[in-house]
Amino acid sequence: MAEYTLRIRRYDPQSGQAAYWDEHVVEMRPRNSVLDAILYLKGESDGSIGIRCSCQQGICGSCGVRMNGKPGLACNTHLEEAAGRRASLGGEAEVGPTVIEVEPMGNMPVIRDLIVDMDAVHWQKIRRVTPWLMAKEPVPEREYVVPHENMVDVTQAMACIQCGACVSDCLSMEVDPGFIGPAALAKAYRFVGDPRDAQPGERLWDLSKDPHGIYDCTHCFNCVEACPKGVAPMDQIMRLRRKAGTDFDLEDPNNGYRHEHAFVNNIKKNGLLHEADLLPDSYGGKFHPRAVPELISSLPTAVTAMSRGKITPQKALLHQHKAPKEVKRIFEKVEGRGERIELNLYISGYDEAEEQLDIPHVPHTDEPTPLRDPHEDTPPGSAASSDTKPLPEADATGAADRGPATEHQDPPGAEEEPESTDTESES
Repeated sequence: MAEYTLRIRRYDPQSGQAAYWDEHVVEMRPRNSVLDAILYLKGESDGSIGIRCSCQQGICGSCGVRMNGKPGLACNTHLEEAAGRRASLGGEAEVGPTVIEVEPMGNMPVIRDLIVDMDAVHWQKIRRVTPWLMAKEPVPEREYVVPHENMVDVTQAMACIQCGACVSDCLSMEVDPGFIGPAALAKAYRFVGDPRDAQPGERLWDLSKDPHGIYDCTHCFNCVEACPKGVAPMDQIMRLRRKAGTDFDLEDPNNGYRHEHAFVNNIKKNGLLHEADLLPDSYGGKFHPRAVPELISSLPTAVTAMSRGKITPQKALLHQHKAPKEVKRIFEKVEGRGERIELNLYISGYDEAEEQLDIPHVPHTDEPTPLRDPHEDTPPGSAASSDTKPLPEADATGAADRGPATEHQDPPGAEEEPESTDTESES
């Protein structure tokens, strides 16, 4: 047992008072969850503590909170883990090793204490991406048959439990509350990547042309670290971008498509990023009509950088560095492939036990595995003949048809074991 100090962020909008920290000391095992401690306090000390929870098994996603600055599931976070984060919150001094600060998730309005209004932000954005399948026509008489590889591709997005942890830590949503958000865009890829959906192109165009859509993500990786289920929402957003820009060639009005291609071509040419060329190239070149207003608007930033010595006119206009052979070889290898390789790290398709035992992986097949007749002779040299023992002949006689059990008789010449004495049996 160990002592932990829980500092719970309390707030009741109906009281008219500002939010405050409420401290409680609990004595629990380090492997107890943060939710265990909160429910203990709610039952023994203060029943007015507000928190939303249900399954307590890390499945429903109801108990999402921030613990020492990091969002997660209270039921799935041990006390020792939360206490060891040593986060600095609100400009205060670093918390001690046994202090756990619990507060509501960010980017969503607080209803009371640790309960946030997910319908006002999270669920509203989920509805924005049309979170259901648009079936192809004609509808088959029986079920759709989906290739195994396609289901593996969308399984990662399907693992989302809608806890809102990624929304809580999204930096883009802090700057732009209109951003659709990581959870909703991960849900969007679940249907864009599904071969049964009839409108993947329309979905991608809708998310591309929206100024708060897929190109509003800033690659901060916060949602990847926050997700308790390994969904990696940022990866799903990048997949949406690749499908929109490469598979469907959608040139969005937000310039996201041209910016990504300009970035790639910049590295391919120079080996290192030449930022002075990146901006005009994203709009078609230095003399393109779309680039002129952007270049003029960036002049104050360029003048400030030059005055502080961060850039010089020579470095801004001339870039002497060229891509080395190693970089060119990488581009040649990737661009020489017949199709783009999408690697889903969520499911590798291999079992850990197989890798440890060095068992060869058998590719997936929908065909049933044939059963071997135990009476059938095994071909010499086959794997079954060398590695497995023949199956015993099955006894088809029922229990009611069997005769009484016969006494066991020793074979002739077997020596009888001496009977144990009373002294030996007692010992």
